[in-house]
Amino acid sequence: MTSAPIVKVTPEEIRADEQFCSQLEDRALLGGPNRRLRDLQLLWSVAKDFMNGFRALHFVGPCITVFGSARFDENHEHYRLARATGAAVAKMGFTVMTGGGPGIMEAANRGAKDVGGRSVGCNIRLPFEQSHNPYLDRWVTMEHFFVRKTLLIKYSYGFIIMPGGFGTMDEMFEALTLIQTRKLRNFPIVIMGNDFWAEMRQFMDHMLKGATISPEDLDLIKWTDSVEEAVAHLQEKAVKQFGLRGSHAPSHKPWLGEKALEGMP
Repeated sequence: MTSAPIVKVTPEEIRADEQFCSQLEDRALLGGPNRRLRDLQLLWSVAKDFMNGFRALHFVGPCITVFGSARFDENHEHYRLARATGAAVAKMGFTVMTGGGPGIMEAANRGAKDVGGRSVGCNIRLPFEQSHNPYLDRWVTMEHFFVRKTLLIKYSYGFIIMPGGFGTMDEMFEALTLIQTRKLRNFPIVIMGNDFWAEMRQFMDHMLKGATISPEDLDLIKWTDSVEEAVAHLQEKAVKQFGLRGSHAPSHKPWLGEKALEGMP
């Protein structure tokens, strides 16, 4: 009797299989009622994402989150602007947080490391386009988009929106909605790239004229192309308003396996 041949599986094939399984989980979670045991399994998957995120990000200090497209390379003007912005935020003493991927996310994280600042990412497992960038001091990879989005907001005291696509718009309006409905304190939002967002700004003005939003809903938005103006807005609306100290983070307990981010007290 001959033994079955040994089949070697490459790391790439393993990752592709994990990504496919993750897609099936999301489809099951969002696709209506399941068997009770299946829903319990899905609930555990969500809880595991949250627990992994809490353990990875609890000790990184106050963050400013930068949202933006994964599709710009280092020669693009938006990448260069995001890199300069990341450096300026890090100089303020904040940890730069992004979705952890390429493009704008990489640029902001890279800018933080350019000046010796702290840089973290909350990545998402996707079958294309997304892997964590090399400019991160710490990162965690999520299975579920909504968990990732929650964590990107949870640890931040301000948000910088760079040019991007559907995902960036989703993140921007999530933050705006949470502030509008007072689920989130009045943290500042800086939208950078005036030419790119010109129609969006006009549409928000249209919503204001149509009374679907209030004037105060837009008060904390700063539209700018200037890194200096962005930093000044964050300084006024985040640092001074909440008395923040960029170098402060909760104390960690090594005996629980908790690790402080390098550069934190």
